[in-house]
Amino acid sequence: MRIDILTILPDLLQGPFSDSIMKRAQTKGHLELEIHNIRDYSTDKHNKIDDYQYGGGAGMVMSIEPIAAIIEKLKAERDYDEIIYMTPDGELLEQAICNDLSLCKNMIILCGHYKGVDERVREHYITKEVSIGSYVLSGGELGAAVLVDSVVRLIPGVLNDETSALTDSFQDRLLSPPVYTRPSEYRGWKVPEVLLSGDFPKIEAWREKKAFERTQVRRPDLLD
Repeated sequence: MRIDILTILPDLLQGPFSDSIMKRAQTKGHLELEIHNIRDYSTDKHNKIDDYQYGGGAGMVMSIEPIAAIIEKLKAERDYDEIIYMTPDGELLEQAICNDLSLCKNMIILCGHYKGVDERVREHYITKEVSIGSYVLSGGELGAAVLVDSVVRLIPGVLNDETSALTDSFQDRLLSPPVYTRPSEYRGWKVPEVLLSGDFPKIEAWREKKAFERTQVRRPDLLD
């Protein structure tokens, strides 16, 4: 998968992709990640990429020209399955969206800033708008990092155990059940006997029951 991220703060995105699973995904060749500085496509002598909004009001707006220039350049080089805009008023990111996006070959992610981008960018270039929650961040970079991480880990070969992602929370609209490891007893706190029994049908039934109970208490909306 190739992902191109468009941002005015490229340094902010170096950390999330330089360690752990995201680094291994790139090393193994499962992820080709390119981070583009939108300012490089500005025609302004000061590399300005924003301006006052028509009609007045507080806050600047990201201009269409540099964003259009970089998107059109990238689209001339390859076909993109999605051009995604990270925005608070986008579709709330859920596991089903991550599953769908993990099947893409190429995608562009645009990180918003200030009061957002000129609406014509959204109307003529963006194919999908995504929000990671009902709150506002200083920019779309952190949201983009969350989106990339949640998608790339689903690509076959990225995780050491590919079945791990299939048992994550939300994959079957249930939260994951409790998990335990050694020692089997600590300060009198014991691991449930069924997990030590070696009876895998009983273990699976216990996990399904606990997953349902946890979801019912913590996220009953998922059961709707």
